Amino acid sequence: MAGYQANQDRKQLLSSFGKDLARRAKSKCELSGESGVSLVIYEVPPVANEPDFDRCLFVSESTLEQLEKPKRINANDWRLLGEQIWSELELVQVLSVRLLRHIVKSEHWAQEILDNAYMDDVILAQALVHPL
Repeated sequence: MAGYQANQDRKQLLSSFGKDLARRAKSKCELSGESGVSLVIYEVPPVANEPDFDRCLFVSESTLEQLEKPKRINANDWRLLGEQIWSELELVQVLSVRLLRHIVKSEHWAQEILDNAYMDDVILAQALVHPL
């Protein structure tokens, strides 16, 4: 029962980030840019013991599904990563690199984006620590 309560407490704390995430995201998926869709909170791995606003993004349900099941990623949905990799949000940059490194296995355009992007060493390290 303690595990269940801890999970409920975590969900409640994450939910408290909702208004601030919506404001920051301007009610769009922070990774795909989709608007007019339901958005959910995604904790970017590695996930800390305590929920951390600075490790959360507001993403669409379809984006969440692809992040959680990388084998289902539709590479063509992610061509916009060429723009997202330059985002002001470090987490968006980190996930962009993770996605591109996954997609590069089947799509040459992903390598072109990675080759042309200047990545801060800290961001690159975060992206490599926990691949998709």
